[in-house]
Amino acid sequence: MNPVHVIRGAGLGLKRELIPQVQAAYGTALLQSLGFVEIAPENWIGVGGRVGRQLAWFTERFPIAAHGLSLSLGGPDALNESFLYEVRDFLDQHGITRYTEHLSYCSDGGYMYDLLPIPFTEEAVKYVSARIRRTQDILERRIAVENASFYVAAPIAEMDELTFINAVLSEADCDLHLDINNVYVNSVNFGFDPITFLRGLPGERIVYAHIAGHDREAEDLIIDTHGQDVIASVWALLEEAYRLYGAFPTLLERDINIPPLQTVMQEVDRIAAMQRLAEPYRPDAWAVGTPYLPKVAA
Repeated sequence: MNPVHVIRGAGLGLKRELIPQVQAAYGTALLQSLGFVEIAPENWIGVGGRVGRQLAWFTERFPIAAHGLSLSLGGPDALNESFLYEVRDFLDQHGITRYTEHLSYCSDGGYMYDLLPIPFTEEAVKYVSARIRRTQDILERRIAVENASFYVAAPIAEMDELTFINAVLSEADCDLHLDINNVYVNSVNFGFDPITFLRGLPGERIVYAHIAGHDREAEDLIIDTHGQDVIASVWALLEEAYRLYGAFPTLLERDINIPPLQTVMQEVDRIAAMQRLAEPYRPDAWAVGTPYLPKVAA
């Protein structure tokens, strides 16, 4: 097993288009700000041959965070436990401790190509939290859930998004994967103050963050595409989050319209520069590699 991957600093989502460019630039000044990379286990479980060698190349050189795409924590279908055992074996094989997933759902009798909002209800808090706890038991790790972007409110809501997130984190006893862009997107789409939202989060549970670009379809509608440069308002929100909680690890997402690595690294460099100017992130509960202890029934 490789050493545990401790994520620090500024990161980059690993897209196939970028793999040869990163390999060619390894050891040069272009990558001096790159502290870790993120992969989706669904894209790498069971791979071999050339693709498997590419993965090994990265796991030997960079700390790795695993960010899931298809677990559907809030979905009505049964939790895909066979898949979770595959994820556990994959994480163990590559020495990866940090695994995160979206606080949303993407399945209902089959997988949908979108992340849908969970109703903000007490029943949903208990339902999702039980699935998170079961996920942690199978993976033998604490996981972190990511605040998701959405465009249509769920038909039933007994609380707002911030209250729902806090309730799930507490009930499930899991961590937070903070997506800064999603906070901004939802603040525009649903008319709330993003800074007030940030201040209401449990900072001690943040494990790392995402920052990304988006498409603005209308004055009150933003689509979270990860296909554009990060805008000034999102950079300012990240700066405020660092002011509130210190410079936690932060990763640039760029999923479509991917420019050359030299251009992508300009935004990674900007994250690193902001982190150098901020106070360090020192929550008492933060320690990558802390053993997960399953809860024992009374």
